[in-house]
Amino acid sequence: MRARLEAWLLRRWYGGVAPGPLLRLLSRLYGRLSSRRRQRDAAVAASPGVPVLVVGNLVAGGAGKTPLTIALARELARRGWSPGIVSRGHGRRGKAPLRVQAGMSSALCGDEPLLIAERTGLPVFVDRDRLAAARAAVAAGCDLVIADDGLQHLRLARDIEIEVIDGERRYGNGLLLPAGPLREPAGRQVDFRVANGGTAGAGEVPMRLQAGAARALDGSGERPLSAFAGQRVHAVAGIGHPQRFFAALRGAGLDPLEHPFPDHHVFRPVELRFDPPLPLLMTEKDAVKCRGLGLTDAWAVPVEAVLPDSFHDAVAARLAALDTRHVRS
Repeated sequence: MRARLEAWLLRRWYGGVAPGPLLRLLSRLYGRLSSRRRQRDAAVAASPGVPVLVVGNLVAGGAGKTPLTIALARELARRGWSPGIVSRGHGRRGKAPLRVQAGMSSALCGDEPLLIAERTGLPVFVDRDRLAAARAAVAAGCDLVIADDGLQHLRLARDIEIEVIDGERRYGNGLLLPAGPLREPAGRQVDFRVANGGTAGAGEVPMRLQAGAARALDGSGERPLSAFAGQRVHAVAGIGHPQRFFAALRGAGLDPLEHPFPDHHVFRPVELRFDPPLPLLMTEKDAVKCRGLGLTDAWAVPVEAVLPDSFHDAVAARLAALDTRHVRS
């Protein structure tokens, strides 16, 4: 049911199908309510006492925020910062504040926070209250907070905002939810705008996702994607834009049988039993939810966000100007 609804909406957001009067009415109502909420939250915004960098987007669904967050956190840690990453933990069952630990169940913390914690080795905190999560990061010794998917959460005061855009789908039909994909009107002023794939526009930073070697879900090893070249494989993607993953596999010479699922989908083993039996490749975000499902010949395909060095230099320079207490290399 959820998958059919999502496909129905995507045809209206990105597929050229005009949204009907009811969706447009709901869109106007959403716009009024979300505007009031943003004004209310901005009026009581507070800082955790260290610089705050927010990564987010203006549309519902994925645009590449998590790979960018991982890349930024790693690079800023390399330059001498001690980042802590905060997230709401979308889709998790628990509501209590939590520090994410590698290997824990994604049901407790959410798929993206778990992936970030495992890929960076840095402190990650999930809490519906981003300000509380940021304060927990500071209490744990972090001197920089990176908020993943935090553009609309204005109670957490921020020093740097980075918007990620899907470089192919952009803002779709340009309408607010649910008639269109926008969480808030386009055109918001941000410090950096990053275009993931497609063609970067004027003033935008180009980013591309580079696939790495596939890693067996059972921990038995890894294989380069070239080892699957020329083969038919089952490809699973429960992300905001599954076609990007499938296109990456085709670009590496694979012949994927595509199995798209809704973003943040919670998988059941029966959903991943495909006929004929073939190697099963999935995104890392899906893999953290599927490691305990007893799958055989199943592989996670990691991606790295590739960005210009000048972007990392510019972010580091902005942070250095904010924090005169530290000398950064």
